[in-house]
Amino acid sequence: MSDDQALTGPGTQTRRTLLTGVGAVGAAVVLAACGSDDGDSGSGAPTSGGPAVPSTGDAGGGDRQGAQSLATTADIPVGGGKVLAAQGVVITQPVAGQFKGFSPICTHQNCPVTNVDGGTINCTCHNSKFSIEDGSVKAGPATKPLPPKDIKITGDQISLA
Repeated sequence: MSDDQALTGPGTQTRRTLLTGVGAVGAAVVLAACGSDDGDSGSGAPTSGGPAVPSTGDAGGGDRQGAQSLATTADIPVGGGKVLAAQGVVITQPVAGQFKGFSPICTHQNCPVTNVDGGTINCTCHNSKFSIEDGSVKAGPATKPLPPKDIKITGDQISLA
């Protein structure tokens, strides 16, 4: 028997054939995992029983003027902030009454930032730190600031602008 062959049942199959089948199954699992997390099966109809999201407007699913609140002003501590990864934003309050929004993705290697502590937005992948005031790099290895995100304050509600 050659090195490329292995007995796998009533007949003989090559190891290459066996590994090709295993690889195809693995690829199917990976591709299925890369599918949409929003419950949309591609048909445009909601699968969760919730209301359909309009396909017009911006990439957020429609009119941002009516966007839902992400947090209240009381949720964001003065001199700190909050990472809202699922909503795609970090909101900070460098000084009382001044709120800033930033991308939650570290500019070093695209890891998500994990917390706001000690006056910085922190990425624990490689310990980059960014200013809560302007997103500038306070400690590397990142060399580029966090991109700003437009937020708006309506009363005590904070939403994406």
